[in-house]
Amino acid sequence: MPKIVIVGGVAGGMSAAARARRLDESAEIIVLERGPHVSFANCGLPYFVGGEIEDPAKLLVQTPESLRATLALDVRPGHDVIAVDTAAKNVTVQTAYGLEVIDYDALVLAPGAAAVIPEIPGITSPRVRTLRTVDDALALRDSVRGGARRAVVLGAGFIGVEAAEALAASGLEVSIVQSSAHPLSPFEPELAWLVSQELRAIGIDVHAGTAATGIEDGAGHDTVVLTDGSRLPADMIVLSVGVRPDTATFERAGIACERGAIVVDDHGRTSMPGVWAVGDATLSVDPMTGARHPVALAGPANRAGRLVADDILRPATARAIPPALGTAIVRVGSLTAALTGANRAVLHAHGIAHTTLHLHANQHAGYFPGASPIHVVLHIDPDTGRLLGAQAVGTEGVDKRIDVLATAIRAGMAVDELIDLDLAYSPPYGQAKDAVNLTGMVGENVLNGNLSLWYAEDLDEVLATSLVLDVRRDDEWATGHVPGALHIPHTELRERIDEVRERAAGRPVRVMCASGVRSAIAHRVVTQAGMDSASLSGGTLTLRASLGERARDVLVVDAAVR
Repeated sequence: MPKIVIVGGVAGGMSAAARARRLDESAEIIVLERGPHVSFANCGLPYFVGGEIEDPAKLLVQTPESLRATLALDVRPGHDVIAVDTAAKNVTVQTAYGLEVIDYDALVLAPGAAAVIPEIPGITSPRVRTLRTVDDALALRDSVRGGARRAVVLGAGFIGVEAAEALAASGLEVSIVQSSAHPLSPFEPELAWLVSQELRAIGIDVHAGTAATGIEDGAGHDTVVLTDGSRLPADMIVLSVGVRPDTATFERAGIACERGAIVVDDHGRTSMPGVWAVGDATLSVDPMTGARHPVALAGPANRAGRLVADDILRPATARAIPPALGTAIVRVGSLTAALTGANRAVLHAHGIAHTTLHLHANQHAGYFPGASPIHVVLHIDPDTGRLLGAQAVGTEGVDKRIDVLATAIRAGMAVDELIDLDLAYSPPYGQAKDAVNLTGMVGENVLNGNLSLWYAEDLDEVLATSLVLDVRRDDEWATGHVPGALHIPHTELRERIDEVRERAAGRPVRVMCASGVRSAIAHRVVTQAGMDSASLSGGTLTLRASLGERARDVLVVDAAVR
């Protein structure tokens, strides 16, 4: 009868325990959890703080009693593992009643991650809370109900943005502070700009490119001092600047770690025999770059826990743990933002050649009421078309498309294969050519040379070396155009092609429209007229988002529109 000891519950640990029980009724399975709750919905905590989830009991997915009754698990909250002896195969546990030594045949480490606490003056203020546990969420909700009026959220990652949204929806004045250039730093800047604008639209004051240098205690409130000199009064402060693997105990036991995260093989085995590890505290291999880093997401942790149990009890048939793509999604006001795979910064950092595509396809048929664009950014291998990463922002349908693209990346598909995906279509749900299919069509045109692209970040160089040809309608041109551009609506281009040749005077022609559709048509006309041409990827929608605040200074608006 094997004895399996699991350190840490929640996602990875409880998945391993539940799977182990289903595989072996005779196994003795002990789950040791430091905190009071062994299985809770940590992803739901911001929504409890904001009141969308009203009953705190809903956050408790399972209790020790329910796990004992359903799966015959010995679940022990309030048990903190403080030492591991891999030679003797036992763990030392601090309990309310003293120390206890527990033997094991197989040990699964699922300690998760701990919140990063920056070393700044005032960080120990009682008004500062993290949002990692049920108790954190209860304390923050009590503050909201207790009359807090102003909140400062330090960190604009997924949890920080969700917390800011929840507090704003509860009627608080909310400021969110992010040290990087924009909230949700893994997102491409042109998509993150849309998120920033939505945060402001729901009343959140966004401070990007700055950080807290201190927290000053006051009689009625604290004041958060930022590096840019801003001073933000706060009745409550949510600390969400990142997490780190909670692995010090296991590193002291000689279990190999890298940058604080536990090194595991593709079955979750650590450097010590009989010891496995899963979840936020482990290193995952990036399938695009080969880099090793933790992936702090519930989905990969749950799936890894299941596969580790297989490797312990059915090693001959256990499947390997696949590298995590980092697929993630977040709601921001009326928008949804999601991503999967590598972003542009990661690809650049690892010297991986890539071509980027921008699309703004409607989430459903344009003639059906409520049509709105899904803003998609896709990175592909320029030679093979293999999908490397995708991101999307929109009001509806983002989750469906990013999941399709995540599946395509996992399958190793090339961009042109997206054309052939047989996706569900009805006017309220999609288009006959779905946004994913359209992405494939654009990608195929780029791969076979029918479409050449230029990018918003190259605007200054393009203005210096090329003729910009704007093929939008007159009313669109008036709302903002690139200085010095030649304006010819695409429906008139064939008859006026000689004007383009004359103005270009041998220079390259760089075409643009609103979203990239009409400029792609115009590009073919210009190219077949014998000129060097390229189409602006994503059109002025992407250009404006890429320019951000600079758009008002760069683009020329006709006086009648101002």
